[in-house]
Amino acid sequence: MPDRASPCDPECGFLAALFEIGGAWPVWQGIREHKGWIWIGAGVIALGLYGVVATFRSDDDVGRILAAYGGIFVAGSIAWGVVADGYRPDRFDVIGALVCLAGMAVIMCAPRGN
Repeated sequence: MPDRASPCDPECGFLAALFEIGGAWPVWQGIREHKGWIWIGAGVIALGLYGVVATFRSDDDVGRILAAYGGIFVAGSIAWGVVADGYRPDRFDVIGALVCLAGMAVIMCAPRGN
């Protein structure tokens, strides 16, 4: 289990993104690209693991965790598309992903008095 002492533990966010994006992609491939039930099943398992990994985050506020994770998801989805599908992001994709990551950093790493 990750160390829960730090309020800003990005490794769980990146692992969660790997499972969520890496789960949604095979479901997409199984259905939209007609690759079959094995792809869909693998994606469903990975999506379930995403849910487990998300609980490893140090913050106890699930709304904050999921909102902040959105930034990692956006950037990770663009990166996944580049690697897995040959997607070529334009400057607005990159700027948008950077804005999302900045928002995630504000949400997760801001000093709080609690």
